[in-house]
Amino acid sequence: MFLKIRLGLLGAADSFKIIQSVISKYPEIICTPIECITEEDLNNKVPPLLEEVDMWLCTGPITYKIVQEWKRIEAPVFYVTYTGSTLYKTVLQVLYEQKIEVDKISFDSCDGSMWEQALQEAGIKIKPRFVESEMISLEGLVQYHFELWKSGKTKAAITGHPIHHELLRLGVPAYRTLPSTMAVEAVLTNILRTYEMLHFKATQIAVQIIEIDSFVGLVKDTFSTDDIFRIEIKYMEKLLSYTKKVHGSIKPSGLGRYVIFTTRGLLQDITGNFSRVPDIHEFDQDSKEAVTCGIGIGQTVYDAEINAGNALLHAKECGKSTWMVCFDDKKIAGPLGKPEQLTYSYTSEQLELVSQQTSLSVITLNKLKSSLKKLSSDELNANELANYMQISPRSARRILTVLEEKGFAKVVAEEKPHTRGRPRKIYRVSHF
Repeated sequence: MFLKIRLGLLGAADSFKIIQSVISKYPEIICTPIECITEEDLNNKVPPLLEEVDMWLCTGPITYKIVQEWKRIEAPVFYVTYTGSTLYKTVLQVLYEQKIEVDKISFDSCDGSMWEQALQEAGIKIKPRFVESEMISLEGLVQYHFELWKSGKTKAAITGHPIHHELLRLGVPAYRTLPSTMAVEAVLTNILRTYEMLHFKATQIAVQIIEIDSFVGLVKDTFSTDDIFRIEIKYMEKLLSYTKKVHGSIKPSGLGRYVIFTTRGLLQDITGNFSRVPDIHEFDQDSKEAVTCGIGIGQTVYDAEINAGNALLHAKECGKSTWMVCFDDKKIAGPLGKPEQLTYSYTSEQLELVSQQTSLSVITLNKLKSSLKKLSSDELNANELANYMQISPRSARRILTVLEEKGFAKVVAEEKPHTRGRPRKIYRVSHF
């Protein structure tokens, strides 16, 4: 029995026939063509289908760029590339019909090297002069080709829809690149492999180790062990309801600790791809603040439990009510639901060496490395590091001071705070 992939096809209608003729050979793909040329088309036609489509295929790179800028599709998006025969077939048509040289044609959709390679495959040694490789706006691409033609620098343009249509309206001899069956087959193969991989990941084992602080909300010296027991029962009832929601099973693992078994796909859905804490409706605010959780993903229950334990340890380092996840590749992500989330690995030979020289743990160094990646810079101050690592500024200053002493960081500037206080040192971190 085939897995059915619901594929949304986006782009110009004149490309649909070629692409659908290839898709028809794949019984596992159910295709829904939607003619979308502009962002307005996307707004009008796509939202009702967002939850009904597993993957999306754009008819070409121009449509793909528009979809990427739209930023409302979370499912994987692919596009048919223009390569080899697709490109030089169009070039030969222009040369034959217009009786011009290659350097009198303006191009877009691909970079210069791809057009040059396509020309070489067709036995043409002249290099293209006018190639707009950046996927600028539709209006920008129309203007690019039109200005070259108007100034006499070019005699024709090779582009995609709807630019092709607009250039013809302006009087420019424009030619349309259409996808080849080979390119369509290549991207469909990629879609099938990606879907299989995601389906496999969705069925991986997921384990949640939840620790509950039953003392949260209790007033000192006014409660008994019976009160604690009643609170434990109340939490257990709430967790049973939550476990049912994730189609899992639960087992107690000591006082205030519970282990829930489910699958990666279900947890991925309710956490927004592991970006937020799941909304457990049964928990009031006090209950949520009492829960600390580590999520582990693995190929086996044993691996998932080990990873969940590691995630819980990392969560407890960040404080109560923190949720962290440890994936099967040993990468840690979190805290879930916080604006500044980090993803880091707790295994690295390079960082092991740095750890030996600085006495800082590999986990701490990995968090620092991830913070620098988030900042897109190798420079930061202690407050920024504290914010990203969810630690105190004092701890962050200690980490940076140790790195400076051991030659892994250098003070490169100081900045005065907006309020009173001593100047903040800006460190440049190296050798990571």
